[in-house]
Amino acid sequence: MGGVQQVADRLAARLGRPVLVEDAAWRVVAYSEQDGPLDEVRRASILRRRIAPEIRDRLRALGVPAARGPVRTPGEPAAGLLPRVCVPARSGDSLLGYLWFIDADPPMGEAEIAVAAAAAGQIALALFHESLAAGLSARREREAVTLLLDGSAAAADLLLDAGSFPRSAPVVAYAVLPVGEAPADALEQGLLLARRRLGGRLPLHLPRSGAGVLLAAGTGVRAADLLPFFDVPVAVGAGAPRGVLAQARESHGEALHAAEIASRMPGKGPAAEWPDLGIYRWLSRLPAAPPDAHPGLARLLDDDPGLAHTLETYLDLAGNAQDAAARLGLHRSTLYHRLRRIERLTGADLANGEDRLSLHIGLKLAHLGGR
Repeated sequence: MGGVQQVADRLAARLGRPVLVEDAAWRVVAYSEQDGPLDEVRRASILRRRIAPEIRDRLRALGVPAARGPVRTPGEPAAGLLPRVCVPARSGDSLLGYLWFIDADPPMGEAEIAVAAAAAGQIALALFHESLAAGLSARREREAVTLLLDGSAAAADLLLDAGSFPRSAPVVAYAVLPVGEAPADALEQGLLLARRRLGGRLPLHLPRSGAGVLLAAGTGVRAADLLPFFDVPVAVGAGAPRGVLAQARESHGEALHAAEIASRMPGKGPAAEWPDLGIYRWLSRLPAAPPDAHPGLARLLDDDPGLAHTLETYLDLAGNAQDAAARLGLHRSTLYHRLRRIERLTGADLANGEDRLSLHIGLKLAHLGGR
């Protein structure tokens, strides 16, 4: 019978028109040579290996997942979508995937649709076998990576022996943290897309409810390189490289801290590298606590967040009034007026180095605490 790709190629050759196969999660798993009409939606699906969320929602609204046999779906020129014929690939009551044909130039005849429907059973069987094999492999990998991040040297040996990670490569961990609400599968889709696109540079991943994990072989991937693979807002943190896979746990802990900093600190997100974070590497490891580094800071944050921003900008620029005024878009005399108000409100002396240090650290801790 052959795999999904072989069945798809034979079917396309018999019908003389291209076919695209998706699994039940709308991920592209095979497609024939696209030598017929090609619209923007198909082009994007092939490039991204999945359909766009808005197209998926449209097809769900049309009842495609519930179809028991071939269905025609209308085109939508404004969305770059030509009419299609969808043939569900089912095994009994289980939906395993979809066969998609562009229904134009010329439209599909009933005889062609019957041929496609007959082939859908072969596609369903091939999808079942491939998903079963991949599912078992993915489950073993997921268990091994989970143990690896818990510090198991045996898990590292298992992954190395299986060829899942190069023996001689250093490891860098990345943590991907959703920012706000996100669909349950959005994070894993982005992890899988990053892994496919970056090939051997990202040989391992682990979907987790709090923050997804990617493990890179070598140092060629930056945290910011991963952002385009996610359709939802995320913060990405990278840990420092470690010499061997068994040390991935240490890099992963740093990556989590870096992702949290990227999600909370103005000017640091949405991607952060642990080695580049300076004092934030220390601040992020402190226990969560109110901003009490200076007795007047809580009052400033509660009464006038705008003044707190002015103070932070001034301190970030080492007390350079000219640079601070320029960054804030203020006249220098206005900045000095605000700084005097800050001194009155906090009881601090901004000419005193210890007061400035306490306020500066307190402001950063407040950001890390979600203020």
